[in-house]
Amino acid sequence: MNHTLPEVFLTSTSKSHVHNEIASQPQCWRRAVELSRSADALPRAGARVAVIGCGTSWFVAQAYAALREQQGLGETDAFAASEFPAARSYDRLVAITRSGTTSEVLDLLRLVRGRIPTVALTADPATPVADLADDLVVLDFAEEKSVVQTRFATSALALLRAHVGDDVEPAWQEAERLLTEPVDPKVAERHQFVFLGQGWTVGLAHEAALKMREASLSWAESYPAMDYRHGPISLADENSVVWFLGGGSPPRLVQEVERTGALVVADRLDPLADLVRAQRLAVALGSAKGLDPDRPRNLDRSVVLDPARP
Repeated sequence: MNHTLPEVFLTSTSKSHVHNEIASQPQCWRRAVELSRSADALPRAGARVAVIGCGTSWFVAQAYAALREQQGLGETDAFAASEFPAARSYDRLVAITRSGTTSEVLDLLRLVRGRIPTVALTADPATPVADLADDLVVLDFAEEKSVVQTRFATSALALLRAHVGDDVEPAWQEAERLLTEPVDPKVAERHQFVFLGQGWTVGLAHEAALKMREASLSWAESYPAMDYRHGPISLADENSVVWFLGGGSPPRLVQEVERTGALVVADRLDPLADLVRAQRLAVALGSAKGLDPDRPRNLDRSVVLDPARP
């Protein structure tokens, strides 16, 4: 890769909205943890819960669902909003939507209204989601101007992690340190990026790969770590980065990946802080290619479909 990484990632300010939004995440996570203490509308222990979203919000839903079950707080399923099994019954449905206008989310809230109690996590309460969800949790401090989602998604997950009893403080401490460091040039020189996770970090792996595709148009994939061995590893070579989110790396798998010539990233960081590194890499590579980091091609900030569609 012959692109020179922009100096913007060595400084604290930028004309790019997404750069500034990435840099603000530790502060946003602190506020999200504070908000979690009064977010009474979130699911209680023992409730059977569905979590839905689209794109990045779906991946946050996956992470929360796995973590909530891991903490023994009740059966929790995550769905893309368009794929929710309408015949199922749940004690609570959690909808994650930055804009509050995403068509699939709003359609689903209409569908289950009066049958399943709902709560929506959103950045903007003055949007249609406020009329359709039974309760709102508003993260307006994490609102974003960039099309690329960063701080809203991670703040929503920080809030949900804190609500299930997870300690988020190490995440914001590590993220503050990482934000002062340049993007690793050894990683940036590669052409193929694979993100792997285990348990609740599988959702974060999917999100890291999405950021690489959106912001830098890079070849990026994501898998549960152990499933990577079942076929996708055949593509790994000296042009690849294989990144274990949060360092969740089975030792024998790391050794096998290293034998392919791929560069392995497996640092023992809080997974949320590690995601910040992936965000910064994606935006840095996109900027080096001359792309607009705030407006990826073919994307809009919210997907609002024609209401007359079938």
